[in-house]
Amino acid sequence: METFTYYPGCTLRTKAKDLDYYARQSAECLGIHLEEPADWQCCGGAYTTARDEIATKLSAVRTLNSAKESNRPLITVCSACHNVIKQTNYDVSNDEEMAAKINNYLKLSQPYSGETTVYHYLEMLRDVVGFDNLAQKVVNPFKGKKIAAYYGCLLLRPSKKLAMDDPENPTIMEDLIKAIGGTPVIYAQRNECCGGYITLEDKAQASKRSAAVMDSAQDNGADMVITACPLCLYNLKKNSGSELPVYYFTELLAEALGLKEGKNE
Repeated sequence: METFTYYPGCTLRTKAKDLDYYARQSAECLGIHLEEPADWQCCGGAYTTARDEIATKLSAVRTLNSAKESNRPLITVCSACHNVIKQTNYDVSNDEEMAAKINNYLKLSQPYSGETTVYHYLEMLRDVVGFDNLAQKVVNPFKGKKIAAYYGCLLLRPSKKLAMDDPENPTIMEDLIKAIGGTPVIYAQRNECCGGYITLEDKAQASKRSAAVMDSAQDNGADMVITACPLCLYNLKKNSGSELPVYYFTELLAEALGLKEGKNE
C-alpha cells in the first residue's frame, strides 16, 4: 500500500461528496492510501495571477509543505483545487521573489521551495497505478456504454504549469474510459468552458455554454458525461436543459471496480 497526502478541498466536504467518497474507496482498492493533512484550509477556489498577491496562496503552500514534511506526493481530485495548488507549486518553484515573500509570511521551520510532487487523481491512475493494471481489476466493465469525458477549463490549463495532458487534444480521461470497459466519445466541446463561473452573473450565457457542451456530447452518441469538476457538474446538470446523465469520474471508476451498487449492462 502506497501512501499519498490527499487534499480533498471544501466542496468535496459539502456538495461533491460522491467525488470524494468514491475517490477514497477506489484508491484503497488499487493499493493507494490517501491521508489528509492536518488542519488543511480552503485553497481559495481560483488562482490569482498577480505576482504581488501572496495571501491567497498561503493555504496552498501550507498543504504542499505538509506533504513535503511527510515525504509524500500530494493528490487532489477537484479540478479547481488541483489548478490552484499546482499553479502555486509551479510559481514557488520558479519565482524566487514570490517564494521569498511566501516563506517570509509563513515562517516555516524550513523554507518551502516547491519540493512536493503534485498529482491529479487521474494522473495517479495513469502514472502510478497504470491504466493497464486498472483494467485488470475491473469487475463491472462499462461494455457498450459510450462515455463523453468533459475536461472544462481548469484541468488542463495553463498547460505549461499543469503539464497533465495536451490541452487541445487530451487523452487521459478517454484512456480511463477504455480501462473501465467503456467507449470514449470524442466531441468538439469536451475542453471548452461550460460557463460555470458566470452562472450567478449571467445565467443565460452560462446556460448557453453548458447546453453547447451537452448537445455536442449527445450529438456524437454519448450515453453519459463524466467530469472531475464540481462546478462543471452542477452547471451541466442544472443549467444545460439536457437530460443526458452527468457523473463524477470517480463514480464510474468505483462501479467498475465493484465498489458501488448497480452494474451497467
